[in-house]
Amino acid sequence: MALRNIRTEGDPILGKISKPILEMSDKTKQLIGDMLETMYHANGVGLAAVQVGVLKRIVVIDVSEEGNSPIILINPEIIDKSGSQTGDEGCLSVPGKSGKVTRAMKVKVKAFNEKMELFELEGEELLARAIQHEVDHLDGILYTSKVEGNLNTDEEQ
Repeated sequence: MALRNIRTEGDPILGKISKPILEMSDKTKQLIGDMLETMYHANGVGLAAVQVGVLKRIVVIDVSEEGNSPIILINPEIIDKSGSQTGDEGCLSVPGKSGKVTRAMKVKVKAFNEKMELFELEGEELLARAIQHEVDHLDGILYTSKVEGNLNTDEEQ
């Protein structure tokens, strides 16, 4: 595994739509491992492949306290949303900033795992927020376009 460079706001790749994964390859397995290592190293709770410069529909998320329960979503598709939550959101691609974003409180997503087996996952609160945030990345959307009010810098909080 290797650390990858996280692309930051202003990099044109972050505005592009990622392409589906059709089959699992050794290269894709390596990418997933690298994404997890990069996310943990940066103290993030989620990372999309596009954030490390790869236009593939892959997301890794870990909202556990210990940071040892990764969720890998390949070709994720949100199939149900309910409720509403508004809270501070940040992004590894927009370092040092955060802003209030309203998202669904609960989501259901269908995706493939690393073995290309289809599964469904329901998430609430932080997990729901992370899923929505990372799926947005796959569609070229940064959370900054959804911020209510102004972005805050870390020093302002």
